[in-house]
Amino acid sequence: MLYTKEEIENHVIDFDLWQHEVYEQFSSMMNQRGTPYPCVPGIQGFMKNMLRFGFVNDPRTDKSTDQLAGLLKEYGEISRDTGNYASLVIFCDTRALLEEQTTIDQYEELFWTMLNETHKKDPAPWPEDIPREPEDPAWEFCFNGEPYFAFCATPAHEIRKSRRFPCLLLAFQPRWVFDEINDSTPFGRKIKKVIRQRLVEYDGIPTHPALKWYGQKDNHEWKQYFLKDDESTLSKCPFTALTNKWKSLRP
Repeated sequence: MLYTKEEIENHVIDFDLWQHEVYEQFSSMMNQRGTPYPCVPGIQGFMKNMLRFGFVNDPRTDKSTDQLAGLLKEYGEISRDTGNYASLVIFCDTRALLEEQTTIDQYEELFWTMLNETHKKDPAPWPEDIPREPEDPAWEFCFNGEPYFAFCATPAHEIRKSRRFPCLLLAFQPRWVFDEINDSTPFGRKIKKVIRQRLVEYDGIPTHPALKWYGQKDNHEWKQYFLKDDESTLSKCPFTALTNKWKSLRP
């Protein structure tokens, strides 16, 4: 089930303690003033109630990807009615993973496992206008016919603070959100400059070399989904569900 900012803050639903805690931490992150969070559209979306929120169980379980598939389907049907800075924010029940001191590499593996497994539950065919090969600059993760930019933050990140969050956090931004925020528009170039500057100030380190614009010849969207603390990236995209070559990484 999707929730609005007001529904969560007004306690319309009887949430579990961990759900209240992670939402409050997200709200604090969006509201901080001294060194503001870098994503300007994300902050605007939060302040103007354009974001939608969801919760899933332990991300290692089949139930979690069932829930994620359901949330993405529901969100795709209403996202265009929520505003120009729309995003779906998913909080995962990470309590057991925290106890096990899960590493960044393990979270990265888990993130791609979730995308692969969720794709298998996609009720719609892959969009014809989106390449099936992740190495194509125009590739993007899709669900129910909608392309999304996916973002992941984890409790294991220490240096790259913009990718650190107390629980495993997934965010899905519809591709249409970027129609006016890209390198081909003056507004897009201005926003890019502001975000990059704020990112350096927030993280205290140079921006990751994988951060580029959608459609650039040397761009790979999948490399931006999960950024590590250092500047390394995987040599090959782990999203292989389309070619049926992916094997489950779960124990």
